[in-house]
Amino acid sequence: MQRGTSGTRDGGAPLSAEELAAWRGFLRTHATLVRVLDEELQDEMGLSVPAYEVLMLVAREPGGRVRISELSRRTLLSLSGTSRLVDRLVREGLARKEACAEDRRGANVVLTESGRALVDRAGQVHRAGVRRLFLERLEPGDLAALAAAWRRLGTGDPPAD
Repeated sequence: MQRGTSGTRDGGAPLSAEELAAWRGFLRTHATLVRVLDEELQDEMGLSVPAYEVLMLVAREPGGRVRISELSRRTLLSLSGTSRLVDRLVREGLARKEACAEDRRGANVVLTESGRALVDRAGQVHRAGVRRLFLERLEPGDLAALAAAWRRLGTGDPPAD
């Protein structure tokens, strides 16, 4: 595979129709799925997809706490966006912030009992939506092929609910 100076196969030439269809299809599919999942979570649980993702990531941690900066790295949110979202979750009684023992400048996020109960219920709604909107529409073999493609692209993050 010949790579140009920009790291592309052919130095940044226009995308072929197939390449463009793959790229734009990915972008449209992602945007549509996230929008529909967000609407469902909002309607049924009063929770956005980013809020659910933050709560779920904290709930999955063995110690039950995650630094805000780490949440930012593991989500699609900026550090300031993550911090604002965590502040909202704290105001809503779903989480609390605790000073980091290792670094007093940082803060850990810990779920409250209400937050843990909500993320458990929201997980059921989210997983049902992911199955209905995405997984059930794939042909046999598509799931393995997609998972392999994400790993090759370096986005093989740990599975999220």
